[in-house]
Amino acid sequence: MNGAEKTGGEILARHLELHGVETAFGVPGESYLALLDALVDTNIRFVTCRQEGGAAMMADAHGKLTGRPGIAMVTRGPGATNAAAGVHIAFQDSSPMILLIGQVARDQTDREAFQEVDYRAMYAPLAKWVAQIDSADRIPEYLNRAFHTATSGRPGPVVLALPEDMLRERAEAPGGLERYSPIQAHPGAAAMADLRARLSAAERPMMIVGGATWNADALDRLRRFAEAWDLPVGASFRCQDYLDNRHPCYAGHVGIGIDPALAARIREADLLLVAGARLGEMTTGGYSLPAPPRPAQMLIHAHPDANELNRVYDADLAIATGMEPFAEALATLTPPTAPVPWAGRRADARAAYEAFIEPVAVPGPLQLPEIVQWLAERLPEDAILCNGAGNYAAWVHRFFPYRGWRTQLAPTSGSMGYGTPAAVAAKMLHPERTVVAFAGDGCFLMNGQELATAAQHGLGIIVIVIDNGMYGTIRMHQERAYPTRVSGTALRNPDFAALGAAHGAHGERVETTEAFAPAFERAMEAAASGRPALLHLVVDPEALTPTQSLSQIREASLKAR
Repeated sequence: MNGAEKTGGEILARHLELHGVETAFGVPGESYLALLDALVDTNIRFVTCRQEGGAAMMADAHGKLTGRPGIAMVTRGPGATNAAAGVHIAFQDSSPMILLIGQVARDQTDREAFQEVDYRAMYAPLAKWVAQIDSADRIPEYLNRAFHTATSGRPGPVVLALPEDMLRERAEAPGGLERYSPIQAHPGAAAMADLRARLSAAERPMMIVGGATWNADALDRLRRFAEAWDLPVGASFRCQDYLDNRHPCYAGHVGIGIDPALAARIREADLLLVAGARLGEMTTGGYSLPAPPRPAQMLIHAHPDANELNRVYDADLAIATGMEPFAEALATLTPPTAPVPWAGRRADARAAYEAFIEPVAVPGPLQLPEIVQWLAERLPEDAILCNGAGNYAAWVHRFFPYRGWRTQLAPTSGSMGYGTPAAVAAKMLHPERTVVAFAGDGCFLMNGQELATAAQHGLGIIVIVIDNGMYGTIRMHQERAYPTRVSGTALRNPDFAALGAAHGAHGERVETTEAFAPAFERAMEAAASGRPALLHLVVDPEALTPTQSLSQIREASLKAR
Protein backbone atom coordinates (compact mmCIF):
# COMPACT_ATOMS: atom_id res chain seq x y z
CA MET A 1 0.00 0.00 0.00
CA ASN A 2 3.04 2.28 -0.12
CA GLY A 3 2.63 5.36 -2.27
CA ALA A 4 -1.14 5.11 -2.64
CA GLU A 5 -3.46 7.07 -0.38
CA LYS A 6 -6.34 5.10 1.10
CA THR A 7 -9.04 5.93 3.60
CA GLY A 8 -8.57 4.78 7.16
CA GLY A 9 -11.38 2.28 6.61
CA GLU A 10 -9.63 0.85 3.56
CA ILE A 11 -6.28 0.61 5.35
CA LEU A 12 -7.92 -1.16 8.28
CA ALA A 13 -9.83 -3.61 6.09
CA ARG A 14 -6.74 -4.49 4.06
CA HIS A 15 -4.63 -5.08 7.16
CA LEU A 16 -7.33 -7.26 8.70
CA GLU A 17 -7.00 -9.38 5.56
CA LEU A 18 -3.21 -9.30 5.90
CA HIS A 19 -3.54 -10.84 9.36
CA GLY A 20 -5.77 -13.64 8.06
CA VAL A 21 -9.22 -12.40 9.05
CA GLU A 22 -11.98 -14.12 7.08
CA THR A 23 -15.02 -13.40 9.27
CA ALA A 24 -16.15 -10.49 11.44
CA PHE A 25 -19.24 -10.37 13.66
CA GLY A 26 -21.08 -7.16 14.38
CA VAL A 27 -24.01 -4.80 14.38
CA PRO A 28 -23.68 -1.94 11.85
CA GLY A 29 -23.41 1.65 13.05
CA GLU A 30 -22.93 5.05 11.48
CA SER A 31 -19.72 5.56 13.45
CA TYR A 32 -17.81 3.03 11.36
CA LEU A 33 -19.55 3.20 8.00
CA ALA A 34 -16.23 3.83 6.25
CA LEU A 35 -14.94 0.46 7.50
CA LEU A 36 -18.15 -1.33 6.51
CA ASP A 37 -17.83 0.19 3.05
CA ALA A 38 -14.20 -0.93 2.76
CA LEU A 39 -15.15 -4.53 3.66
CA VAL A 40 -17.14 -4.74 0.41
CA ASP A 41 -13.86 -4.85 -1.53
CA THR A 42 -12.33 -7.61 0.62
CA ASN A 43 -12.96 -11.31 1.13
CA ILE A 44 -13.94 -10.73 4.77
CA ARG A 45 -17.46 -11.94 5.55
CA PHE A 46 -19.37 -9.58 7.83
CA VAL A 47 -21.94 -11.47 9.90
CA THR A 48 -24.80 -9.15 10.79
CA CYS A 49 -25.92 -9.92 14.35
CA ARG A 50 -28.94 -8.78 16.38
CA GLN A 51 -27.19 -7.43 19.47
CA GLU A 52 -23.60 -6.47 20.17
CA GLY A 53 -23.32 -8.81 23.15
CA GLY A 54 -24.14 -11.72 20.86
CA ALA A 55 -21.63 -10.49 18.27
CA ALA A 56 -18.86 -10.29 20.87
CA MET A 57 -19.71 -13.78 22.15
CA MET A 58 -19.53 -15.10 18.59
CA ALA A 59 -16.10 -13.53 18.26
CA ASP A 60 -15.05 -15.21 21.51
CA ALA A 61 -16.29 -18.60 20.29
CA HIS A 62 -14.51 -18.09 16.97
CA GLY A 63 -11.29 -17.32 18.84
CA LYS A 64 -11.65 -20.44 20.98
CA LEU A 65 -12.24 -22.67 17.96
CA THR A 66 -9.44 -21.30 15.77
CA GLY A 67 -6.81 -19.97 18.16
CA ARG A 68 -6.90 -16.77 16.08
CA PRO A 69 -8.49 -13.53 17.26
CA GLY A 70 -12.23 -13.42 16.76
CA ILE A 71 -13.23 -10.04 15.33
CA ALA A 72 -16.24 -8.03 16.51
CA MET A 73 -17.28 -4.63 15.14
CA VAL A 74 -19.72 -2.40 17.01
CA THR A 75 -20.79 1.18 17.11
CA ARG A 76 -20.13 3.66 19.89
CA GLY A 77 -22.01 4.16 23.16
CA PRO A 78 -24.74 1.54 23.63
CA GLY A 79 -23.16 -0.69 20.99
CA ALA A 80 -19.87 -0.76 22.86
CA THR A 81 -21.46 -1.21 26.27
CA ASN A 82 -23.59 -4.09 24.97
CA ALA A 83 -20.41 -5.78 23.75
CA ALA A 84 -18.82 -5.67 27.21
CA ALA A 85 -20.31 -9.02 28.24
CA GLY A 86 -18.49 -10.80 25.41
CA VAL A 87 -15.23 -8.99 26.12
CA HIS A 88 -15.42 -10.04 29.78
CA ILE A 89 -15.89 -13.65 28.69
CA ALA A 90 -12.86 -13.44 26.42
CA PHE A 91 -10.80 -11.95 29.26
CA GLN A 92 -11.65 -14.56 31.89
CA ASP A 93 -11.62 -17.41 29.35
CA SER A 94 -8.28 -16.30 27.83
CA SER A 95 -9.74 -16.18 24.32
CA PRO A 96 -8.02 -14.20 21.56
CA MET A 97 -10.32 -11.42 20.38
CA ILE A 98 -10.24 -7.93 18.89
CA LEU A 99 -13.17 -5.56 19.38
CA LEU A 100 -13.33 -2.62 16.96
CA ILE A 101 -15.53 0.26 18.16
CA GLY A 102 -16.67 3.22 16.09
CA GLN A 103 -15.97 6.44 18.01
CA VAL A 104 -17.02 10.08 17.83
CA ALA A 105 -15.02 12.37 15.55
CA ARG A 106 -11.76 13.63 16.98
CA ASP A 107 -12.84 17.26 17.03
CA GLN A 108 -15.84 16.35 19.22
CA THR A 109 -14.08 14.45 22.01
CA ASP A 110 -14.44 15.43 25.67
CA ARG A 111 -17.72 17.28 25.00
CA GLU A 112 -20.00 14.34 25.81
CA ALA A 113 -20.82 14.16 22.13
CA PHE A 114 -23.57 11.83 20.94
CA GLN A 115 -22.91 8.38 22.47
CA GLU A 116 -19.36 9.36 23.46
CA VAL A 117 -17.52 7.06 25.89
CA ASP A 118 -13.86 6.96 26.87
CA TYR A 119 -13.17 3.32 26.00
CA ARG A 120 -9.67 3.39 27.44
CA ALA A 121 -11.23 4.01 30.84
CA MET A 122 -14.27 1.78 30.35
CA TYR A 123 -12.48 -1.31 29.07
CA ALA A 124 -9.21 -1.01 31.02
CA PRO A 125 -10.02 -3.82 33.52
CA LEU A 126 -11.70 -6.03 30.89
CA ALA A 127 -9.05 -6.23 28.16
CA LYS A 128 -5.35 -6.89 27.71
CA TRP A 129 -4.93 -3.62 25.84
CA VAL A 130 -7.23 -0.71 24.96
CA ALA A 131 -6.30 2.07 22.57
CA GLN A 132 -7.71 4.66 20.21
CA ILE A 133 -6.29 5.10 16.71
CA ASP A 134 -6.18 8.84 16.05
CA SER A 135 -4.18 8.80 12.83
CA ALA A 136 -4.97 6.67 9.78
CA ASP A 137 -1.31 6.18 8.87
CA ARG A 138 -0.76 4.40 12.22
CA ILE A 139 -3.49 1.79 11.67
CA PRO A 140 -0.99 -0.92 10.57
CA GLU A 141 1.10 -0.36 13.70
CA TYR A 142 -1.87 -0.53 16.07
CA LEU A 143 -3.40 -3.54 14.34
CA ASN A 144 -0.10 -5.43 14.33
CA ARG A 145 0.24 -4.85 18.07
CA ALA A 146 -3.40 -5.83 18.62
CA PHE A 147 -3.00 -9.23 16.97
CA HIS A 148 0.23 -9.99 18.82
CA THR A 149 -1.20 -8.86 22.16
CA ALA A 150 -4.41 -10.88 21.71
CA THR A 151 -2.54 -14.11 20.97
CA SER A 152 0.77 -13.99 22.84
CA GLY A 153 1.33 -15.17 26.40
CA ARG A 154 -2.07 -15.61 27.99
CA PRO A 155 -4.45 -14.76 25.11
CA GLY A 156 -7.26 -12.27 25.62
CA PRO A 157 -9.27 -9.40 24.18
CA VAL A 158 -7.94 -6.18 22.70
CA VAL A 159 -10.17 -3.13 22.17
CA LEU A 160 -9.50 -0.48 19.53
CA ALA A 161 -11.59 2.70 19.26
CA LEU A 162 -11.89 4.16 15.75
CA PRO A 163 -12.91 7.84 15.45
CA GLU A 164 -15.29 8.07 12.51
CA ASP A 165 -13.43 10.96 10.85
CA MET A 166 -10.16 9.02 11.13
CA LEU A 167 -11.76 6.19 9.17
CA ARG A 168 -12.66 8.67 6.41
CA GLU A 169 -9.35 10.51 6.21
CA ARG A 170 -6.85 9.54 3.53
CA ALA A 171 -3.28 8.53 4.26
CA GLU A 172 -0.34 6.59 2.95
CA ALA A 173 0.05 3.58 5.18
CA PRO A 174 3.55 2.20 5.68
CA GLY A 175 4.11 -1.24 4.19
CA GLY A 176 6.42 -4.14 4.94
CA LEU A 177 4.34 -5.77 7.68
CA GLU A 178 3.74 -9.51 7.62
CA ARG A 179 1.00 -11.59 9.22
CA TYR A 180 1.31 -11.80 13.01
CA SER A 181 2.81 -14.85 14.71
CA PRO A 182 1.92 -15.58 18.36
CA ILE A 183 4.80 -15.49 20.83
CA GLN A 184 4.95 -18.13 23.55
CA ALA A 185 7.51 -18.88 26.22
CA HIS A 186 9.23 -22.28 26.26
CA PRO A 187 10.03 -24.30 29.38
CA GLY A 188 13.69 -24.60 30.31
CA ALA A 189 15.50 -27.91 30.56
CA ALA A 190 16.22 -27.39 34.26
CA ALA A 191 12.55 -26.79 35.04
CA MET A 192 11.49 -29.94 33.18
CA ALA A 193 14.18 -31.99 34.95
CA ASP A 194 12.87 -30.64 38.25
CA LEU A 195 9.32 -31.54 37.24
CA ARG A 196 10.35 -35.10 36.42
CA ALA A 197 12.22 -35.52 39.70
CA ARG A 198 9.31 -34.22 41.79
CA LEU A 199 6.73 -36.30 39.94
CA SER A 200 8.87 -39.45 40.16
CA ALA A 201 9.10 -39.02 43.95
CA ALA A 202 5.34 -38.55 44.41
CA GLU A 203 3.00 -41.17 45.83
CA ARG A 204 -0.40 -39.64 45.08
CA PRO A 205 -0.05 -37.31 42.06
CA MET A 206 -2.93 -35.73 40.20
CA MET A 207 -2.95 -33.69 37.00
CA ILE A 208 -5.35 -30.85 36.14
CA VAL A 209 -5.51 -29.52 32.58
CA GLY A 210 -7.19 -26.39 31.24
CA GLY A 211 -6.56 -22.83 30.08
CA ALA A 212 -5.38 -21.47 26.75
CA THR A 213 -2.76 -21.95 24.00
CA TRP A 214 -3.57 -25.63 23.48
CA ASN A 215 -4.23 -27.30 20.15
CA ALA A 216 -5.10 -30.83 19.09
CA ASP A 217 -1.46 -31.89 18.63
CA ALA A 218 -0.41 -30.55 22.03
CA LEU A 219 -3.29 -32.33 23.73
CA ASP A 220 -2.38 -35.55 21.96
CA ARG A 221 1.11 -35.27 23.44
CA LEU A 222 -0.44 -34.57 26.84
CA ARG A 223 -2.57 -37.70 26.50
CA ARG A 224 0.50 -39.81 25.73
CA PHE A 225 2.33 -38.30 28.71
CA ALA A 226 -0.58 -39.15 31.01
CA GLU A 227 -0.66 -42.71 29.64
CA ALA A 228 3.09 -43.21 30.05
CA TRP A 229 3.01 -41.95 33.64
CA ASP A 230 -0.35 -43.60 34.47
CA LEU A 231 -1.71 -40.29 35.79
CA PRO A 232 -5.31 -39.45 36.67
CA VAL A 233 -6.26 -36.25 34.82
CA GLY A 234 -9.01 -33.84 35.80
CA ALA A 235 -10.32 -31.08 33.51
CA SER A 236 -10.66 -27.57 34.92
CA PHE A 237 -13.98 -25.73 34.81
CA ARG A 238 -15.59 -26.07 31.37
CA CYS A 239 -12.45 -27.50 29.79
CA GLN A 240 -13.85 -31.03 29.62
CA ASP A 241 -12.97 -31.55 25.95
CA TYR A 242 -9.20 -31.35 26.52
CA LEU A 243 -8.97 -35.12 27.04
CA ASP A 244 -11.44 -37.65 25.64
CA ASN A 245 -13.72 -38.35 28.59
CA ARG A 246 -13.75 -42.05 27.63
CA HIS A 247 -9.98 -42.28 28.11
CA PRO A 248 -8.77 -44.42 31.05
CA CYS A 249 -6.77 -41.48 32.45
CA TYR A 250 -9.73 -39.08 32.53
CA ALA A 251 -10.87 -38.63 36.13
CA GLY A 252 -13.61 -36.03 35.82
CA HIS A 253 -14.59 -32.38 35.80
CA VAL A 254 -12.91 -30.14 38.36
CA GLY A 255 -15.67 -27.53 38.31
CA ILE A 256 -19.09 -26.70 39.73
CA GLY A 257 -20.86 -29.77 41.08
CA ILE A 258 -17.60 -31.70 41.35
CA ASP A 259 -17.81 -35.38 42.28
CA PRO A 260 -17.07 -35.47 46.03
CA ALA A 261 -14.75 -38.44 45.43
CA LEU A 262 -12.74 -36.40 42.92
CA ALA A 263 -12.57 -33.46 45.32
CA ALA A 264 -11.29 -35.80 48.02
CA ARG A 265 -8.70 -37.20 45.62
CA ILE A 266 -7.37 -33.70 44.92
CA ARG A 267 -7.23 -32.88 48.65
CA GLU A 268 -5.37 -36.14 49.33
CA ALA A 269 -2.87 -35.67 46.50
CA ASP A 270 0.72 -35.09 47.49
CA LEU A 271 1.47 -33.44 44.11
CA LEU A 272 -0.71 -31.43 41.74
CA LEU A 273 0.58 -30.93 38.22
CA VAL A 274 -1.50 -28.08 36.79
CA ALA A 275 -1.07 -27.57 33.04
CA GLY A 276 -2.54 -24.33 31.69
CA ALA A 277 -5.38 -23.87 34.16
CA ARG A 278 -5.46 -20.55 36.00
CA LEU A 279 -6.78 -22.18 39.19
CA GLY A 280 -9.69 -19.78 39.49
CA GLU A 281 -12.57 -19.88 41.93
CA MET A 282 -14.70 -22.43 40.06
CA THR A 283 -11.88 -24.92 39.49
CA THR A 284 -10.66 -24.71 43.08
CA GLY A 285 -14.07 -24.93 44.76
CA GLY A 286 -13.87 -21.41 46.14
CA TYR A 287 -10.09 -21.54 46.61
CA SER A 288 -10.13 -24.71 48.69
CA LEU A 289 -8.81 -27.28 46.16
CA PRO A 290 -6.03 -26.35 46.88
CA ALA A 291 -6.12 -23.62 49.51
CA PRO A 292 -3.97 -20.49 49.03
CA PRO A 293 -1.49 -19.09 49.51
CA ARG A 294 0.64 -22.16 50.19
CA PRO A 295 -1.15 -25.39 49.17
CA ALA A 296 -0.88 -28.49 51.30
CA GLN A 297 -0.08 -30.38 48.10
CA MET A 298 3.17 -29.88 46.24
CA LEU A 299 2.17 -27.64 43.33
CA ILE A 300 3.76 -27.65 39.88
CA HIS A 301 2.04 -24.90 37.90
CA ALA A 302 2.66 -24.36 34.18
CA HIS A 303 0.92 -21.34 32.64
CA PRO A 304 1.44 -19.09 29.58
CA ASP A 305 1.61 -15.90 31.65
CA ALA A 306 4.40 -15.37 34.17
CA ASN A 307 2.21 -12.77 35.91
CA GLU A 308 -0.36 -15.45 36.70
CA LEU A 309 2.14 -17.76 38.34
CA ASN A 310 2.37 -17.27 42.13
CA ARG A 311 -0.38 -14.65 41.90
CA VAL A 312 -2.76 -16.62 44.16
CA TYR A 313 -0.92 -19.86 44.84
CA ASP A 314 2.72 -20.08 45.83
CA ALA A 315 3.90 -22.92 43.60
CA ASP A 316 6.78 -25.25 44.45
CA LEU A 317 7.69 -25.14 40.76
CA ALA A 318 6.30 -22.40 38.50
CA ILE A 319 6.89 -22.72 34.76
CA ALA A 320 6.05 -19.87 32.38
CA THR A 321 5.33 -21.58 29.08
CA GLY A 322 2.89 -21.87 26.24
CA MET A 323 1.05 -25.17 26.36
CA GLU A 324 2.25 -26.38 22.96
CA PRO A 325 5.96 -26.20 23.87
CA PHE A 326 5.13 -27.51 27.36
CA ALA A 327 3.44 -30.58 25.88
CA GLU A 328 6.44 -31.14 23.63
CA ALA A 329 8.70 -31.02 26.66
CA LEU A 330 6.46 -33.39 28.63
CA ALA A 331 6.74 -35.93 25.81
CA THR A 332 10.49 -36.16 26.44
CA LEU A 333 10.12 -37.14 30.10
CA THR A 334 10.56 -40.85 30.70
CA PRO A 335 8.54 -42.28 33.60
CA PRO A 336 10.14 -44.26 36.42
CA THR A 337 10.32 -48.01 36.09
CA ALA A 338 6.88 -49.60 36.30
CA PRO A 339 4.97 -49.99 38.43
CA VAL A 340 4.88 -46.36 39.48
CA PRO A 341 4.43 -45.70 43.21
CA TRP A 342 0.85 -44.60 42.64
CA ALA A 343 -0.11 -47.76 40.72
CA GLY A 344 -3.84 -48.31 40.95
CA ARG A 345 -4.84 -44.75 41.79
CA ARG A 346 -5.52 -43.89 38.17
CA ALA A 347 -7.81 -46.92 37.83
CA ASP A 348 -9.59 -46.01 41.08
CA ALA A 349 -10.13 -42.45 39.87
CA ARG A 350 -11.51 -43.70 36.57
CA ALA A 351 -13.91 -46.11 38.27
CA ALA A 352 -15.20 -43.32 40.50
CA TYR A 353 -15.79 -41.08 37.46
CA GLU A 354 -17.71 -43.79 35.62
CA ALA A 355 -19.92 -44.35 38.66
CA PHE A 356 -20.54 -40.59 39.01
CA ILE A 357 -21.88 -40.18 35.45
CA GLU A 358 -24.43 -42.97 35.73
CA PRO A 359 -27.91 -41.41 35.24
CA VAL A 360 -29.87 -40.60 38.39
CA ALA A 361 -33.63 -40.25 38.73
CA VAL A 362 -34.97 -36.72 39.21
CA PRO A 363 -38.49 -35.36 39.82
CA GLY A 364 -40.84 -35.06 36.87
CA PRO A 365 -41.71 -36.88 33.63
CA LEU A 366 -38.73 -35.44 31.76
CA GLN A 367 -35.46 -36.99 32.89
CA LEU A 368 -32.53 -34.80 31.85
CA PRO A 369 -29.86 -37.38 32.84
CA GLU A 370 -31.40 -39.94 30.45
CA ILE A 371 -31.75 -37.36 27.68
CA VAL A 372 -28.13 -36.25 27.97
CA GLN A 373 -27.00 -39.87 27.95
CA TRP A 374 -29.11 -40.51 24.82
CA LEU A 375 -27.49 -37.52 23.14
CA ALA A 376 -24.05 -38.90 24.03
CA GLU A 377 -24.96 -42.09 22.17
CA ARG A 378 -26.67 -40.31 19.24
CA LEU A 379 -24.49 -37.32 18.40
CA PRO A 380 -21.52 -37.64 16.01
CA GLU A 381 -18.03 -37.81 17.49
CA ASP A 382 -17.21 -34.26 16.39
CA ALA A 383 -20.47 -32.62 17.50
CA ILE A 384 -19.97 -29.25 19.20
CA LEU A 385 -21.96 -28.60 22.40
CA CYS A 386 -22.44 -25.02 23.55
CA ASN A 387 -23.99 -23.59 26.69
CA GLY A 388 -24.21 -20.44 28.73
CA ALA A 389 -24.66 -20.41 32.50
CA GLY A 390 -27.29 -21.80 34.83
CA ASN A 391 -28.13 -24.96 36.73
CA TYR A 392 -29.26 -26.60 33.50
CA ALA A 393 -25.60 -26.80 32.45
CA ALA A 394 -24.84 -29.14 35.36
CA TRP A 395 -26.73 -31.94 33.62
CA VAL A 396 -24.62 -31.61 30.48
CA HIS A 397 -21.31 -31.20 32.32
CA ARG A 398 -21.96 -34.27 34.47
CA PHE A 399 -23.61 -36.74 32.11
CA PHE A 400 -22.18 -35.95 28.66
CA PRO A 401 -18.75 -37.44 27.87
CA TYR A 402 -16.92 -34.97 25.64
CA ARG A 403 -14.95 -36.76 22.97
CA GLY A 404 -12.38 -34.39 21.53
CA TRP A 405 -10.76 -30.97 21.41
CA ARG A 406 -13.17 -28.11 20.88
CA THR A 407 -16.36 -30.10 21.15
CA GLN A 408 -17.28 -27.91 24.15
CA LEU A 409 -17.92 -24.16 23.98
CA ALA A 410 -18.87 -22.75 27.36
CA PRO A 411 -17.87 -19.63 29.31
CA THR A 412 -15.57 -20.21 32.26
CA SER A 413 -16.59 -16.67 33.23
CA GLY A 414 -20.08 -18.01 33.99
CA SER A 415 -21.85 -15.64 31.63
CA MET A 416 -25.48 -16.28 30.72
CA GLY A 417 -26.65 -15.98 27.12
CA TYR A 418 -23.52 -17.54 25.56
CA GLY A 419 -24.83 -20.79 24.08
CA THR A 420 -26.85 -19.56 21.11
CA PRO A 421 -24.33 -17.03 19.72
CA ALA A 422 -21.49 -19.53 20.29
CA ALA A 423 -23.44 -22.09 18.28
CA VAL A 424 -23.88 -19.58 15.44
CA ALA A 425 -20.14 -18.96 15.30
CA ALA A 426 -19.35 -22.68 15.49
CA LYS A 427 -21.76 -23.63 12.71
CA MET A 428 -20.50 -20.82 10.50
CA LEU A 429 -16.93 -22.05 10.96
CA HIS A 430 -17.81 -25.77 10.72
CA PRO A 431 -21.00 -26.13 8.63
CA GLU A 432 -20.40 -29.88 8.28
CA ARG A 433 -20.55 -30.53 12.04
CA THR A 434 -23.57 -30.95 14.30
CA VAL A 435 -23.84 -27.98 16.67
CA VAL A 436 -26.13 -28.08 19.70
CA ALA A 437 -26.70 -25.19 22.08
CA PHE A 438 -28.13 -25.71 25.56
CA ALA A 439 -29.82 -22.80 27.31
CA GLY A 440 -31.97 -22.28 30.36
CA ASP A 441 -35.18 -20.31 30.05
CA GLY A 442 -33.50 -17.27 31.59
CA CYS A 443 -30.25 -17.84 29.70
CA PHE A 444 -31.90 -18.16 26.27
CA LEU A 445 -33.77 -14.87 26.45
CA MET A 446 -30.53 -12.97 27.02
CA ASN A 447 -29.20 -13.66 23.52
CA GLY A 448 -31.81 -15.91 21.96
CA GLN A 449 -32.43 -13.29 19.28
CA GLU A 450 -29.30 -14.59 17.57
CA LEU A 451 -31.51 -17.45 16.40
CA ALA A 452 -32.53 -14.90 13.78
CA THR A 453 -28.88 -14.62 12.77
CA ALA A 454 -28.74 -18.40 12.35
CA ALA A 455 -31.87 -18.34 10.20
CA GLN A 456 -30.62 -15.43 8.09
CA HIS A 457 -27.36 -17.20 7.30
CA GLY A 458 -28.87 -20.68 6.82
CA LEU A 459 -27.13 -22.19 9.86
CA GLY A 460 -28.71 -25.40 11.06
CA ILE A 461 -27.98 -25.16 14.77
CA ILE A 462 -30.12 -27.00 17.32
CA VAL A 463 -31.06 -25.07 20.45
CA ILE A 464 -32.37 -26.98 23.48
CA VAL A 465 -34.13 -24.65 25.91
CA ILE A 466 -34.54 -26.16 29.38
CA ASP A 467 -37.47 -24.40 31.02
CA ASN A 468 -38.14 -24.64 34.75
CA GLY A 469 -39.78 -21.23 35.11
CA MET A 470 -37.04 -19.63 37.17
CA TYR A 471 -33.50 -18.37 37.37
CA GLY A 472 -32.52 -21.79 38.73
CA THR A 473 -29.02 -21.13 40.02
CA ILE A 474 -30.08 -18.04 41.93
CA ARG A 475 -33.14 -19.84 43.28
CA MET A 476 -30.85 -22.62 44.51
CA HIS A 477 -28.66 -20.13 46.37
CA GLN A 478 -31.78 -18.32 47.59
CA GLU A 479 -33.23 -21.49 49.11
CA ARG A 480 -29.91 -22.22 50.80
CA ALA A 481 -29.49 -18.75 52.27
CA TYR A 482 -33.10 -17.52 52.62
CA PRO A 483 -35.34 -20.62 52.51
CA THR A 484 -39.02 -20.08 51.56
CA ARG A 485 -38.38 -16.36 50.86
CA VAL A 486 -38.62 -16.39 47.07
CA SER A 487 -37.73 -13.01 45.60
CA GLY A 488 -36.90 -12.01 42.05
CA THR A 489 -36.23 -15.49 40.65
CA ALA A 490 -39.61 -16.58 39.20
CA LEU A 491 -40.08 -16.31 35.42
CA ARG A 492 -43.18 -16.22 33.25
CA ASN A 493 -41.96 -17.51 29.92
CA PRO A 494 -43.17 -17.39 26.33
CA ASP A 495 -43.93 -20.44 24.23
CA PHE A 496 -40.33 -21.06 23.19
CA ALA A 497 -41.29 -23.47 20.39
CA ALA A 498 -43.56 -20.84 18.87
CA LEU A 499 -40.85 -18.23 19.36
CA GLY A 500 -38.43 -20.43 17.48
CA ALA A 501 -40.93 -20.90 14.67
CA ALA A 502 -41.41 -17.14 14.48
CA HIS A 503 -37.67 -16.88 13.78
CA GLY A 504 -38.00 -19.38 10.96
CA ALA A 505 -36.74 -22.33 12.99
CA HIS A 506 -38.25 -25.75 13.49
CA GLY A 507 -39.86 -25.58 16.94
CA GLU A 508 -41.24 -28.30 19.23
CA ARG A 509 -42.33 -28.55 22.84
CA VAL A 510 -41.12 -31.64 24.73
CA GLU A 511 -42.63 -32.62 28.08
CA THR A 512 -41.57 -36.25 28.56
CA THR A 513 -38.39 -38.27 28.22
CA GLU A 514 -39.99 -40.53 25.62
CA ALA A 515 -40.93 -37.60 23.40
CA PHE A 516 -37.39 -36.24 23.21
CA ALA A 517 -35.69 -38.70 20.84
CA PRO A 518 -38.19 -38.38 17.96
CA ALA A 519 -38.31 -34.60 18.42
CA PHE A 520 -34.53 -34.41 18.27
CA GLU A 521 -34.44 -36.53 15.11
CA ARG A 522 -36.83 -34.06 13.49
CA ALA A 523 -34.60 -31.22 14.66
CA MET A 524 -31.62 -32.97 13.04
CA GLU A 525 -33.54 -33.22 9.76
CA ALA A 526 -34.28 -29.50 9.86
CA ALA A 527 -30.66 -28.68 10.67
CA ALA A 528 -29.44 -30.81 7.76
CA SER A 529 -31.45 -28.59 5.42
CA GLY A 530 -29.86 -25.41 6.82
CA ARG A 531 -32.81 -24.56 9.06
CA PRO A 532 -32.21 -23.98 12.76
CA ALA A 533 -34.30 -25.88 15.30
CA LEU A 534 -35.46 -25.16 18.83
CA LEU A 535 -36.65 -27.79 21.29
CA HIS A 536 -38.51 -26.45 24.32
CA LEU A 537 -37.98 -28.90 27.19
CA VAL A 538 -40.37 -28.36 30.09
CA VAL A 539 -38.85 -29.67 33.30
CA ASP A 540 -40.20 -30.00 36.83
CA PRO A 541 -39.07 -27.04 38.98
CA GLU A 542 -38.20 -29.59 41.68
CA ALA A 543 -35.44 -31.00 39.41
CA LEU A 544 -33.06 -28.23 40.37
CA THR A 545 -29.78 -30.18 40.64
CA PRO A 546 -28.68 -33.77 39.91
CA THR A 547 -28.21 -34.43 43.64
CA GLN A 548 -30.95 -32.46 45.41
CA SER A 549 -34.46 -31.34 44.56
CA LEU A 550 -35.64 -27.83 45.29
CA SER A 551 -37.58 -29.07 48.34
CA GLN A 552 -34.60 -31.02 49.64
CA ILE A 553 -32.38 -27.94 49.39
CA ARG A 554 -34.96 -25.90 51.28
CA GLU A 555 -35.48 -28.55 53.96
CA ALA A 556 -31.76 -28.95 54.54
CA SER A 557 -31.39 -25.19 54.90
CA LEU A 558 -34.27 -24.94 57.36
CA LYS A 559 -32.87 -27.80 59.44
CA ALA A 560 -29.47 -26.13 59.63
CA ARG A 561 -30.98 -22.96 61.13
